[in-house]
Amino acid sequence: MENQQERRQNFSKRLTQIELENRMILFSYTVVADFFEFQADHLFFMNATDSVGKEWIFVGKFHASDNVGNYVSISLPWFAVEKGLKRNDEIIFTEIPQGNRPWKNFKVVIKRKIRLFGQDIWGELMV
Repeated sequence: MENQQERRQNFSKRLTQIELENRMILFSYTVVADFFEFQADHLFFMNATDSVGKEWIFVGKFHASDNVGNYVSISLPWFAVEKGLKRNDEIIFTEIPQGNRPWKNFKVVIKRKIRLFGQDIWGELMV
């Protein structure tokens, strides 16, 4: 039961090269449905605090496509540059409940896989 509750509180994605080049992450709407109400072609805003306490504002957009279904794009141009994001980094958004505010607040964490003593280890990127 705790695992299901945890899943509802966050969503994550491993970054692809195309997402990095465009500085935009794409999520299937089903991944973020617990956090946002779908409204085709509408924008939404996310306040996020990173691992070192810096605040960011991300702009997202809802998309409807006959070919791929409903999806969400989240733009992160300065975040991607400042954090030095790389392909296969994992970005995790964890919701911080804020009452009835019209925007969502999240903690954003970047995890990167490193090889240490022959073992793959996922560590939080603290920049």
